Amino acid sequence: MDEILNKPQTEYIEDDIKTLDWQEHIRRRPGMYIGKLGDGTYSDDGIYVLLKEVLDNSVDEFMMGNGKTIDVQIADGVVKVRDYGRGIPLGKVVDVSSKMNTGAKYDSKAFKKSVGLNGVGIKAVNALSSRFFISSHREGEMKSVVYTAGQIVEEFSLASTSEANGTYIEFEPDNTIFKDFKYKDEYVEGLLKNYVFLNSGLTIVYNGKRYFSKNGLVDLLNEYMTSEPLYPIIHLKGEDIEVVITHANQNGEEYYSFVNGQHTTQGGTHLTAFKEAVSRVIKEFYNKGFEYGDIRNGLVAAISVKVEEPVFESQTKTKLGSKDIGPDGPTVAKFVGDFLKKELDNFLHKNGETADILLHKIQESEKERKAMAGITKIARERAKKANLHNRKLRDCRFHFNDIKGEKGEYSSIFITEGDSASGSITKSRDVETQAVFSLKGKPLNTFGLTKKVVYENEEFNLLQSALNIEEGLDGLRYNKVIIATDADVDGMHIRLLLITFFLNFFPELIKKGHVYILQTPLFRVRNKKETFYCYSEEERLNALSKLGANPEITRFKGLGEISPDEFKHFIGQDMRLDPVSLKKEDLVKELLEFYMGKNTMERQNFIIDNLVVEEDVV
Repeated sequence: MDEILNKPQTEYIEDDIKTLDWQEHIRRRPGMYIGKLGDGTYSDDGIYVLLKEVLDNSVDEFMMGNGKTIDVQIADGVVKVRDYGRGIPLGKVVDVSSKMNTGAKYDSKAFKKSVGLNGVGIKAVNALSSRFFISSHREGEMKSVVYTAGQIVEEFSLASTSEANGTYIEFEPDNTIFKDFKYKDEYVEGLLKNYVFLNSGLTIVYNGKRYFSKNGLVDLLNEYMTSEPLYPIIHLKGEDIEVVITHANQNGEEYYSFVNGQHTTQGGTHLTAFKEAVSRVIKEFYNKGFEYGDIRNGLVAAISVKVEEPVFESQTKTKLGSKDIGPDGPTVAKFVGDFLKKELDNFLHKNGETADILLHKIQESEKERKAMAGITKIARERAKKANLHNRKLRDCRFHFNDIKGEKGEYSSIFITEGDSASGSITKSRDVETQAVFSLKGKPLNTFGLTKKVVYENEEFNLLQSALNIEEGLDGLRYNKVIIATDADVDGMHIRLLLITFFLNFFPELIKKGHVYILQTPLFRVRNKKETFYCYSEEERLNALSKLGANPEITRFKGLGEISPDEFKHFIGQDMRLDPVSLKKEDLVKELLEFYMGKNTMERQNFIIDNLVVEEDVV
C-alpha cells in the first residue's frame, strides 16, 4: 500500500485541459458523428453517410412541398448534389455549414418530423472533406462558400443568378481519413431507391439515371423480395404511417423499417411494435390459438413512420429509441397497434381470398413446427451438452446484440474448417470482437431439405446456436458472419454448402448484409527487405516487378499453412471481405437447383466445358 501511495503521480495541470474547435473534434472523433470510416467497400461505410447527410436536407425540402427533383453526380470521388427547394437563407449559409448546433429544425414545426434535428449533419461532411463547396440560390441571388477540412478558404459576396431556387453542395471526402475510398454504384443506388420509395413523387437523377416511385413501399417490397408473394401485397397507409405486408414460401421473417425516411437497419421501438401488433391482429381475426412465430414465419413487410423529434440510439440513426410518436402523441406501440387493429383487420374482412391464403400459410407453419417440436427440444439439449463455448466456439467479449458498448457493431465470427485453420485464426484474432467457430469436415448439402435438418445435423444445430438466430435475427450475436475456408476446390465447396444453408433457412441473414467471404492471400513474395502478400496473379506480378531479381515466392494452399503471426495481418484493419448479397434478379431458386440439385450430368458437363487448367507457379 505504501508503494502505491508513494508512487509518483502523472502531472495534471491547466495545460492538459484543451478545447477543440468543432472541425478538429469531428476529424479526431469521426466515429461519433458518422459511425465507422471505411473505404466504400461496405454499404455502411462513412462515405455513404456523408452523402446521406447532404441528401437528407434536400429530401426534407421535398417533404415540405419544395422541389420535386434532386440531381446527384459522383465521379472520381467528388460528390455533387443539387436540389430545387427554397434554398438556405443567404445570410445563414456560413452558419448552417460551419457552426455546430445551427439549423432550422429546432423550433420550426415544419421540420419536427425530420431526421436531422441535431444541427450536425453537413457540418460533419464539411469537416471530413478535403474540399466542401456550398451555394444557395434564392430569388435571383446566390451565396457561396468554399471550405477545406471545415476551414473557410473563400467566401464569395452575394451575386446575381438566373438559376432556380435551391441548394448546391459539392464535396470530396478527405482521402487521409477515408483511405483509398471509392463510391460503389450499387450502394449509392440502394440509398437513392429507398428515398424515392419513401417519398412518392420525388425524382432523383443519379449520373443521368432517373429514380422514381409511384407506389411507395409496394415498389420497395417488389424490389427487394427474392421470393414470389403468396398473395397480393397488403398496402395500408395513414397519417404518419405506411405499411406493406405479405408472406412468401421462405423461412424466417423479413422486415424493412424506416423513421422519417431514415432506414433503421437495426429496427427499434417502431419495428418491435409492428411485429407485436401484426401478430395480435391476425391471431384475433382468425380467433384461433395461433403462435406468433407461426403467424410471422415467411412474413415479408415494411413499415415507415414519422415521429416528432425522433431519438436514435446512435448518431448513425440505425435504431429508433423513441417511445412516443411526439410530445403530445401516443406511444409508438399504441400508435402502430391502433392503426393495424383498424386497417389490417378491415382489410382481412374485405378480402376473403387473401385471408384464406394467409390462413393456409399459418396452418402450414404450425404443422411444420409441431412436427419438429420433439426434434428441436432434443437438439437444444444436445447443444447445451456439447459445451458449445469450449468445443466448437471460441467466443469474443462483445456481441452485436450487446448494449454495453458500440464494439458490438464490429463483432464478427469466422466459420472455419479443420483444426489448423481455426487454430491460426484463434491465435491471431482480436478477442474483443472476433469469434471463431470450427466445422468438422464438410457440411451437409441442405438443398431441398426441410428445416428439420437444422436440428438433426449437429454442425448446423451448433452453428445456429452460436449465432443465436433460432428465433430470428433479433438475437444475432455477430454483425459479420465470415466464411473462412481454403482457396482450393474443397474450400470453395464448403463455402457453397454454407451459403446454401443460409439461403435455405436464414435468407434474411444474407439480405441484411451479415454474411461475408474472407479473402486470404494466394502468394507471399519477399526478399530480405520487403514482403508482399498477393491476393491475385496480378498482385503477384506487381510484387515481382517491385522486388526485382530472385525473390522468394510461396503459394499458400490452405489457411493452416499461414502462421498466426502472419494471419493477424489478414483479419485486422486491412481485412478483405467479399459480401454475399441476395437480390431478386439473382434467381436463387434456379441457381441452387443447378449447382446443388440432383442434375449431376448437366452440372458435370458444365464444369468440363468451362474447365480452366491452372499452371503451377515456379
